[in-house]
Amino acid sequence: MMQLKKLLFFGTLVFAFQPLAMAASGFMLKDMAGNTHDLKQYQGQWVVVNYWATWCPPCLEEVPELVSLYDDRKDQDVMVIGVVFDYESAETVTTYVDDMLMSYPIVLGNDDIAKQIGSAALLPTTYVYNPQGKLVKTKRGLVTRQYLESLIDGNQ
Repeated sequence: MMQLKKLLFFGTLVFAFQPLAMAASGFMLKDMAGNTHDLKQYQGQWVVVNYWATWCPPCLEEVPELVSLYDDRKDQDVMVIGVVFDYESAETVTTYVDDMLMSYPIVLGNDDIAKQIGSAALLPTTYVYNPQGKLVKTKRGLVTRQYLESLIDGNQ
């Protein structure tokens, strides 16, 4: 069953369908490098899924924080996956990712991904999964490394 939400976004009325409950199976995403990311493969790690866009100033601001978190903790307990929405082309995204030194996997977003994880009506939006694969936080707006680490380290 779907719930229709009306959101006002920069003066434009946006209709977003959002599942009432997330699928128990998690998600399966394919990144721009062709690698598949299944939530189940990250058991024992925190998974941060960040929705963003190349035109979004808060998204631009949070990228260095996400890169820093990923680079420092990827071999320990954190996985970061970026999902880009509302992009001009894959080439534009690649240029942006290279310019921003984004080291974590990037997925080209679409409606199927939003159905698996959650709404992309507001950007940025970040979904945080605990090491058991349960969605524990949906944060709309800017996130910082400090915010994510307080959530992660405070729940272990």
